[in-house]
Amino acid sequence: QVQLVESGGGLVQAGGSLRLSCAASGSIFSINAMGWYRQAPGKQRELVATITSGGRINHADSVKDRFTISRDNAKNTVYLQMNSLKPEDTAVYYCNARAVFPPKDYWGQGTQVTVSS
Repeated sequence: QVQLVESGGGLVQAGGSLRLSCAASGSIFSINAMGWYRQAPGKQRELVATITSGGRINHADSVKDRFTISRDNAKNTVYLQMNSLKPEDTAVYYCNARAVFPPKDYWGQGTQVTVSS
């Protein structure tokens, strides 16, 4: 089992910045990739960014050049630096860990990000 604990959400004005953190514990040796997803009210959960254990990074087009995912392997923590925030970035942000043995997706509890105009 993998446990994920998120922190760093909050309320910010448009143009501002926030940094989300996600600390993993448990069977972390089984994790191949971690990432962030978000879900706005009335919308489906969507990918924001992912990073593999090998360091391969993928950002959604909607956040490229504004958001940056990174990881600290020593702390088993993944970060999402969010700059130039827009009201449309308002959502609950979920941390995800994808394990490969056995294959399973783990999710954090979610953290609210609200961007005011």
